[in-house]
Amino acid sequence: MVDIDVLTSWLDRNGIGDGPVTDVVILTGGTQNILVRFTRDGQSYVFRRPPLHKRSNSDETMRREARVLQALAGSDVPHPRLVASCEDLDLMGCFFFVMESVDGFTATTEVPEPHVSSPRMQHDMGLSMVDAVAALGLLDPVRLGAEQVARADGWIERQVGRWRKQLESYHELDGWPGPDLNGVEEIGAWLDANRPADWTKGIIHGDYHFGNVMFRRDTAEVAAVVDWELATVGDPLLDLGHLLATWPNPDETRTTGLARHLDGLPGRDELIARYGEVSGRDMTGFDWYQILACYRLAIILEGTHARACAGKADAALGQRFHGVSQSLLDQALALVATSTQTL
Repeated sequence: MVDIDVLTSWLDRNGIGDGPVTDVVILTGGTQNILVRFTRDGQSYVFRRPPLHKRSNSDETMRREARVLQALAGSDVPHPRLVASCEDLDLMGCFFFVMESVDGFTATTEVPEPHVSSPRMQHDMGLSMVDAVAALGLLDPVRLGAEQVARADGWIERQVGRWRKQLESYHELDGWPGPDLNGVEEIGAWLDANRPADWTKGIIHGDYHFGNVMFRRDTAEVAAVVDWELATVGDPLLDLGHLLATWPNPDETRTTGLARHLDGLPGRDELIARYGEVSGRDMTGFDWYQILACYRLAIILEGTHARACAGKADAALGQRFHGVSQSLLDQALALVATSTQTL
């Protein structure tokens, strides 16, 4: 997955450590973006590149993520520090970059002590996740470039149409019977009819949930937010909406993805209030953003079901994601029913 000799030579040319590359551990790979942790000169790093069988936009996706990490340098947003990136596609056949290795854990794979035995730490983990994403929303979006900020004009007006078009595109996949999803049209109509009149441009992560957050092992604080490949400029409230759309809820049937059930996590109202306190945003119309997050994520996950129907993805995974999509839409319908905004 990575030629260590080629990597070592590149590290030498960029003045990154000295001596042999050791302790090489593959973190992810295959069809996913490839992550490899290694040590050099007593320092731990992570190498990141696209999958071996690249998609047409894989290099640009990696390039965008490296630019975002560079833009976050010196900010209050916890993130892995970008060390260096490589534009020479001939070197390894792709764009790649090296970032610092973060000491921490992801709650989707493990919840260690003392966190697992401390409801107070679990509560503070939830608040720390909100603090981290609120800090991101407070950054000047010009960090990502004036062109990116300009492209965000009309972002909120485009949302429903964009995702409706994506859902319709699945008809190109043979065997997809959809969209067999209850509420998808009703939710789209509600979102268009209740679109906020005013919104704030900011940097959004685009996929903010427990799986993309690392916590410190000694405290409840977020050590780093990872996987920035979907980051863009839009309204940062969407990140909080996505977090709450995927937040563990024992009353819902969807899988939370957490390694352990965390009874101490704060509830929805407290998380929303915390975001408003840290960001200074008026949270009165926040329902719209969580409903949009449910709608958006449901359509994205339905894409895996559509590809599975066409024999291009695992059938069991496709069926499970179809169920999660419906659960997300059910969550959105419940919010529509109780929202102070009306269709």
